[in-house]
Amino acid sequence: MMAGLEKPDEGTIRRMCNISFPLGFMGGVISKISAHENSRYIARLYGLDPDYVESFCRWLCNLGEYFDQPIGTYSAGMRSRFSFALMLALDFDMYLIDEGMPSSTDVEFNKKAGEVLQERLRTTTIIIVSHQAETLEKFARSAAVLLDGKLHMFDTLEEAKQLYDYETES
Repeated sequence: MMAGLEKPDEGTIRRMCNISFPLGFMGGVISKISAHENSRYIARLYGLDPDYVESFCRWLCNLGEYFDQPIGTYSAGMRSRFSFALMLALDFDMYLIDEGMPSSTDVEFNKKAGEVLQERLRTTTIIIVSHQAETLEKFARSAAVLLDGKLHMFDTLEEAKQLYDYETES
């Protein structure tokens, strides 16, 4: 290996918490079956109560009769609402959210999901990857900037924003 370019190629990662799948990546969801069936299936995979997960998803994404139709027939917005509802229905210690996640234009859904997410902030950690300061200002208490392969941690969003702005202007 060349000096300064060493990257681990083996090792062990130990974690002491339950980390979500990245929102937007719905590994395990089967497009040929309905949200009803998927929510129950995913609940069983995570060892959770299928009735609770299904009910929570029905309530949050509010898809009506489409909840019982194959996910492959959904619009992008419907899939996004189901994806977000499913992630919030599962009990994670840490949630991973990417700015590239699908978004919803459904105002009622955004309000309900935002309230649930704000409630989760009281007891969990949320890692949000974003270039949008407005997104981060809603949720972040601390921040980091990835620059040239090195992660720079900051106690405040403002400190991280200063480095980010400086580097993007250079």
